[in-house]
Amino acid sequence: MSYRRTSSDADTAALFVRLPAAQARKLDRAAHAVGAAKKDLVAGLLARYVDPDTDDGLDALRRLHDEAPGGLPRRIVIEPDEPALVVGHHSFRPAEIPEVLTPAQAAALLQVDEDAVLALAEEGRLPGRRIGDEWRFGRAALVAWLSEGTSER
Repeated sequence: MSYRRTSSDADTAALFVRLPAAQARKLDRAAHAVGAAKKDLVAGLLARYVDPDTDDGLDALRRLHDEAPGGLPRRIVIEPDEPALVVGHHSFRPAEIPEVLTPAQAAALLQVDEDAVLALAEEGRLPGRRIGDEWRFGRAALVAWLSEGTSER
């Protein structure tokens, strides 16, 4: 099925809603019985019964919402006056760097290849300890070593 926009569609807006199954079937039956498109039935019902511009109209909509079968908790929509307004919550906390680092973590801290870290450690030029077959490095010792300005030469 292809959709072609006609000149009468100029003042329309797309709307997608999830209805409870019983109400969706009721809308299908009504559209079939009167030979009208569901969108036309919904638009007519909105035009006739929905008045969000008056207090009475809003009260009626609130009552309707409270009585709706299968209704979900009230959804709050914020429409900002300024497009730059961002709604939501975000927090960022970088992962803590452990005090004792593996060769890969030490390489990431120093921004070099892991092989370079291991080679310098084997030569005794990089502060670290071999524990069994593994190397471990103190983060503070690596930072201190780096600030001493000792080069790899």
